[in-house]
Amino acid sequence: MSSYNNYKKPLVILWSLFLFGIFSIVMIFLLASNGFFGEMPSFEELENPESNLATEVISADGVTIGKFYRENRTPVKFKEIPENLIDALVATEDERFYDHSGIDARGTLRALFFLGSKGGASTISQQLSKMLFHGEGSKNIFERVSQKIKEWVIAVRLERQYTKNEILTMYLNKVDFVNNAVGIRSAARIYFGKEPKDLNVEESAMFVGMLTNPSLYNPVRRIERTKTRRDVVLGQMVKNDFLTEEEKDSLQQLPITLNYTPDTHTEGLATYYREYLRDFVKKWINNNPKADGTKYNIYRDGLKIYTTIDSRLQRHAEEAMKTHMSNLQEVFFEESKKNKTAPFRDLSEQQIEQIYLRAMKNSDRWRQMISEGKSEDQIKKSFDVKTKMRIFDWRGDRDTIMTPRDSIRYYKHFLHTGIMALEPQTGHVKVWIGGINQKHFKYDHVNQGARQVGSTFKPFVYASAIDQLKYSPCDSILDAPYTMQAGRHGLLEPWSPSNSDNKYTGMQTLKSALAKSINTVSAKLIDRVGPNTVVKFAKDLGIKNPIDAQPSIALGATEVTVHDMVAAYSTFANQGIYMKPEIITEIRNKNGVVLYKAVPESRDVVSKEVAYAVVKLLEGVTQFGSGVRLRTTWNPGPRYKAVTGHPYNFTNPIAGKTGTTQNQSDGWFIGMVPNLVTGVWVGGDDRATHFRGIDNGQGATMSLPIWALFMKNCYADTSLQISKEAFQAPENLTIRVDCSKSGEIISEDQENIEQIPDEF
Repeated sequence: MSSYNNYKKPLVILWSLFLFGIFSIVMIFLLASNGFFGEMPSFEELENPESNLATEVISADGVTIGKFYRENRTPVKFKEIPENLIDALVATEDERFYDHSGIDARGTLRALFFLGSKGGASTISQQLSKMLFHGEGSKNIFERVSQKIKEWVIAVRLERQYTKNEILTMYLNKVDFVNNAVGIRSAARIYFGKEPKDLNVEESAMFVGMLTNPSLYNPVRRIERTKTRRDVVLGQMVKNDFLTEEEKDSLQQLPITLNYTPDTHTEGLATYYREYLRDFVKKWINNNPKADGTKYNIYRDGLKIYTTIDSRLQRHAEEAMKTHMSNLQEVFFEESKKNKTAPFRDLSEQQIEQIYLRAMKNSDRWRQMISEGKSEDQIKKSFDVKTKMRIFDWRGDRDTIMTPRDSIRYYKHFLHTGIMALEPQTGHVKVWIGGINQKHFKYDHVNQGARQVGSTFKPFVYASAIDQLKYSPCDSILDAPYTMQAGRHGLLEPWSPSNSDNKYTGMQTLKSALAKSINTVSAKLIDRVGPNTVVKFAKDLGIKNPIDAQPSIALGATEVTVHDMVAAYSTFANQGIYMKPEIITEIRNKNGVVLYKAVPESRDVVSKEVAYAVVKLLEGVTQFGSGVRLRTTWNPGPRYKAVTGHPYNFTNPIAGKTGTTQNQSDGWFIGMVPNLVTGVWVGGDDRATHFRGIDNGQGATMSLPIWALFMKNCYADTSLQISKEAFQAPENLTIRVDCSKSGEIISEDQENIEQIPDEF
């Protein structure tokens, strides 16, 4: 009895402490559940945890070509996650994941009392609760303890609300793998260029290894350290019977082989297109609210935008552009060495200074210093102080030291481009390249920049004549000096256009005249059909820029965007039917519900016969005219240093037209095959930035090579079906297009016939 009395008091104390501990734990959980340690997520928040879902831009061939996001995350479903990734995650982060209900008691005790081997106490469920509801842990020990208690409570609630597979999926969708890779799908695409389901064991192990500290184990910056951590994960997989020792040893011998593809708004595929698309979708959002009246958020609502762009065609076009433009730029830099006012020509010092001043005022530096209250003189002086900067170079961005003024001069040297390809039968835009590098040059030369079109406008004059005056491509007309008198078509003084080489060739068929881009013939045709008729026709073809009804438009003295020129030419390839260009087909919400579906817009502009006749005219350009270098017969001399990728060796039917404006400021080529029409413009942002002569400054040298390289890439890609066949002729064609026999001579005014030089 006395012995019992001796132990009674300690036993009571021990049991009291034990029961008090249990009571305390229960009370802590109850207090935490009721918000004593801070606000807890509601049932609705647990049901729909807040998350920023990136809007996904999907190409016509099913490839994600970009995203709009604040947090670059696109969720995957559990069935899209490979088993080896789940195994690696559980083996490394939470060995008893399938046995606990949110809190691992053994791991928690080990962490508290340092029992057994060292390791973290947080389960995957706790880590998920932390990511979802309070983020980074506090450095204050008391706040951190309260956060930890909340994590326990939320983890238990998550386990009640979701299955184990759903928790794993939410976790992998939420993890930040750095380098704008939030969630496993973004990470798999950015680091390895593949979908999560295609990850192999060692790639999955690398991602799990990053979880401890993504910045420390960043494979882009610390590849060896990341590999060491990956190998630890492979060891954990052996420990938990997911791999054999032999498999682990074999995998640990493998290096980490990245296919690193940054996914930012200024990098990747179709950057200019994506920026244009962003504005398009924002306008759509403003006019199309949700059912509850709130607006969709392009950065958070996980919209899916299905586009008309074909990622294969876009990639081929970008490769062709980079190949040619880098070569063309090198030629221009070389030529500029002998130009004292480089990169400008034909400008006075005062005019050049005005260009610099305009560029200064448009710069971020100017806006920043204005906001700081600096005077204009102070700001101007700052542009002459050398500073460190990172500049664009075709061989890769490079660090240098120069004055901001010199950087303006450097960037003014660069030639730019606008490229668009369209499927004429649908109006679907397949390629959109607004410039050479969207990160450094924001201006979009497809849709923003209208430039003088030169001879690429002439087919509209010829088409008007064929449609209104019933001419045919085989009818003949006189190429000779020609004067349009004052008063005619509103002229204030006589107009006597000359050919680019100041030579005249006598009688020419319309097909030959367009192929050789003869100015006098275009002038005669617009005189007969009237400028107003041509302007109306151009508007019917979708050209939106204002066009003055003056005879000079026959030679291309008007400004049009690449976007509108390609759409207009596509009308001829589409048998006279204009299709409004479309850039997207559908917009869906994150659940797949269709919110927007594009409705094609079309109109008849000319008959099938007239459209086909114009196509046959344009085929002459590539058969024996300014586009003949697409064929094997053209041999560039050494003076054509800017020509890239010749010989092109095209033998299939191609319709097209080159264009070159005054002083070689703008070079154009628009090329057509039956199911793809592509337009290319090349020039400087300032019209005073141009080549010295016509050899390297013409459209056939500046722009045509991009089209040629692009089409060679397309034809080499067996997954594409770009046409090599002839354009379809309409039934019962009444317009003569076979010019193998001489055609009718279009009657000439006697006064102009007398102007023919003696040699004719």
